[in-house]
Amino acid sequence: MDKIYVVYWSQSGNTQAMAEAVGAGITAAGKEAAVVDVSSVSTDELKNAKAFALGCPAMGAEVLEEGEMEPFVTEVEGFAAGKTIGLFGSYGWGDGQWMRDWVDRMSSAGANVLNGEGVICKEAPDDEAVAACTDLGKQLATV
Repeated sequence: MDKIYVVYWSQSGNTQAMAEAVGAGITAAGKEAAVVDVSSVSTDELKNAKAFALGCPAMGAEVLEEGEMEPFVTEVEGFAAGKTIGLFGSYGWGDGQWMRDWVDRMSSAGANVLNGEGVICKEAPDDEAVAACTDLGKQLATV
């Protein structure tokens, strides 16, 4: 069975809930999901993958979490070309600029960002956000 990684960073649990929904979509589509916190995985796990998902909430002035996720994403940029990446995360204020910046960043590195945008939700994911994350997982499973 093909394993698809869903790597996330979460402070409040909102992005973790989104990651679990992405994983559920992958599983529903018949693939194995590895839903893992960014602190417990190496970018080496993603280098040979055709597709994977990354999740991070907006932090500070609408940026990625800087201690663990930002360095991880910087490494991913080095091998993102040709990969299909699903992006997701939650936010508490603002309008999603951190996600637009992240999509642009991964696209500039040569990745195919699923649907050309990330899945975002304000605060805890509601039913609509969970469904969007599940769908993202199903899409990843078809790559």
